Amino acid sequence: MKRIFLIDDDPIFVFLAMKILETVDKTVKIDIFADGELAIDHLNAVKQFNELLPDIIFLDLNMPVLDGWGFLEQYSVIYSGLIKEIKLYILTSSISPEDIAHASEYPLISGYLIKPMEKEKMEEIVSNA
Repeated sequence: MKRIFLIDDDPIFVFLAMKILETVDKTVKIDIFADGELAIDHLNAVKQFNELLPDIIFLDLNMPVLDGWGFLEQYSVIYSGLIKEIKLYILTSSISPEDIAHASEYPLISGYLIKPMEKEKMEEIVSNA
């Protein structure tokens, strides 16, 4: 079973992404976080439990409380202490060249994806995780 963290505050996008992910892999477990702080807190709480850590993180950049950039800063600090390799993808509506360039400064990012994400791309990511 694969576990996915979906960090996004848009309920419509979250609903659609969950439906696509469930059709891609019926056994997938999806944890939803409306902001980066909730996701970081959860990662810190489960970081020693391999089965509770995600295989994939899909991260939006624009969120309240702690946005995607803030999440990346904190995730960069705890990343080396995690007992599992996690694929992290930016999944955002931002097509800003500055955001794309900024994301490339983080070697732990596996890809920068623009919403809405195609089902085929999601299938590829989930099957390769």
